[in-house]
Amino acid sequence: MFLHNKKMMYTVHVDEPNPQFAKLLLEQFGGPNGELAAAFRYFTQAWADPDVQRRDMLLDIATEELSHLEMVGQTLVQLLKGSPGEMLNQVESGYLGSLMEGQHEKYMELALNSGQNVVGGPGPRLTDSMGNPWTAAYIDTIGEPTADLRSDIAAEARAKLVYERLIMLNDDAGCKDTLGFLMTREIAHQKMFEAALDAIKPNFPPGKLPEKDNLGHTYYKDSHDGKKVSEKAAAGYQLAEQNSGDWSFQLVEDPAADAPKQGAL
Repeated sequence: MFLHNKKMMYTVHVDEPNPQFAKLLLEQFGGPNGELAAAFRYFTQAWADPDVQRRDMLLDIATEELSHLEMVGQTLVQLLKGSPGEMLNQVESGYLGSLMEGQHEKYMELALNSGQNVVGGPGPRLTDSMGNPWTAAYIDTIGEPTADLRSDIAAEARAKLVYERLIMLNDDAGCKDTLGFLMTREIAHQKMFEAALDAIKPNFPPGKLPEKDNLGHTYYKDSHDGKKVSEKAAAGYQLAEQNSGDWSFQLVEDPAADAPKQGAL
């Protein structure tokens, strides 16, 4: 059951309308890394998760993402004040006629560069910044907790980076404050998903079937200049500081010569 609390999760305030920035912000409303995609991603995972604590966490975060969607939507409405979309609705004021006569040059330019804002009027639309409609293809839930949590961590990281870039592209103090809150909550969610993944023991590799032989610890040297690899490099190749366990790799200079024989898998 969902109940709508009219009090916003965080104060949304825009100092000055900015239809052009609203076009960019649509990315977080109806884009692949936006709030609606995040909410549906976590809802679909939660409803199928057998672990009660993890399911509650996913449902809580999914619900918060809907609150974030509301915040982004309200920010878009404030940014679109005085935009072509809003003004075109005021036919009785004569705005439409004067627009067609070449007046309101500023809004003519905005209309040409912010098409989806014009079509949507003064409200947000479920598109990304390029006008592509929202699609369920953004949801990549696969139904295995460790794989889904890794996807969630990456999704929150991408959302954080999008908000960070939006903040750097905007000089409106009120808008930056709102986006800063949203960006920080993405960091908090990423921490929660990291903790949830860490609580699953073991959590790697995903699924139930183990790796075969030692292929899971083999690094194929497919990028080289044709010269023989040094003895030191051939002794082992490490991607991290650890030199043992799951993160150790044996380097193979000639993958074709070392290919597993039929039946090895």
